[in-house]
Amino acid sequence: MADTEVVADYTQNFEGWIDDFNEWQTRIGFDPSWLGDYRFDIKFDWDTAGNQIEFGDFEGKPKWNRRMQIPQQTIRDAIINMVSVQGDTEFASVEQQNHLLASAPTEYDRKSALRIMCEEQRHGWQMAYLLCTFFGEQGMREAAKLLERNAQEGTRILGSFNAPIDHWLDFFCFTHFIDRDGKYQLKMLSTSSFKPLAASMGPMLKEESFHLGTGANGLRRIVKQGVIPCALLQKYLNKWVSTGLDLFGTDDSTSAQWAYVYGVKGRYDEREAQEPADREHLNEASRELYFQELRDEMRRISKVRKEGEPELYIPSDKFKRGIGKYAGKRYTVHGEDFEGDDVAWDEYLSAVLPTEEDEEKLINEYMKEEWIQYREWKGD
Repeated sequence: MADTEVVADYTQNFEGWIDDFNEWQTRIGFDPSWLGDYRFDIKFDWDTAGNQIEFGDFEGKPKWNRRMQIPQQTIRDAIINMVSVQGDTEFASVEQQNHLLASAPTEYDRKSALRIMCEEQRHGWQMAYLLCTFFGEQGMREAAKLLERNAQEGTRILGSFNAPIDHWLDFFCFTHFIDRDGKYQLKMLSTSSFKPLAASMGPMLKEESFHLGTGANGLRRIVKQGVIPCALLQKYLNKWVSTGLDLFGTDDSTSAQWAYVYGVKGRYDEREAQEPADREHLNEASRELYFQELRDEMRRISKVRKEGEPELYIPSDKFKRGIGKYAGKRYTVHGEDFEGDDVAWDEYLSAVLPTEEDEEKLINEYMKEEWIQYREWKGD
């Protein structure tokens, strides 16, 4: 069978995946009527995708448009893995967040969150389309798994996407920190040697900017309102930053190095960078850019705090890490070595991370007031 016929065959099979998607929506409690007239369109920006492979060992050769053009099965596997992980995060986010719609502090926040969930589903839909259309039976199996794993059951691929988002403060932290990581991942794939993947990223990046902007805007409105003390808010920043840093993967990553060699996934600043890539430290370089962006953004958010409130900050990249060279080691939020036994460490964590008591006070006391600055919805 010719490759174009294979694509047509699996495009038809994508329709079967759509039936599974509809069942998934029902299973997680997302009412399709909430979508209104929103449609899950497949969007490509072929102009920004480029025609030639931009980095790695195949640099200068034509980008691959179809599966059979990809020269090695190992490269196909790497692309399938990238697409699968990206799609997995999109559906996980909806599973984590959709219960919040019933408790939105304002109509603006409800509609903003709903827009985010619609776009996350479209992103997952796009990734499933790539898997089903371009990668045969293997792609079909991976597309099916996107709907079989579940954040509530803790079976999503990446840890952040199994974490409970219990209330709107968690939501704003998640969209600020984790969706900002998403921006980095999408941009790193926007120069991919597999052209349909690269062409998918432009529309997704435009939509992703609203997601992380919602997080930054939400945190700014909370700080400006001044009902939730900055000291308590700081605990939630400490909670979410470390998991965002972990999403960049291990240090000295061989998988990141091979993805670069294949031209599958570049640096965040691939097209702007003047220096050759340090292939052995790709994850660390992207993580450092992300970390600096977080610090700059938090300085802006902290400026609107009320007089007398402590300055908000991004904790050290050493604090409570689960992946990388700092994983499992004990550092303070300021990056200093922690001196003390297990009991002292647990006491320290209770002082800098949200406790059950903090959660109770947040929900039953602070969130009973007008805890976030009002903003009117001016969209459609």
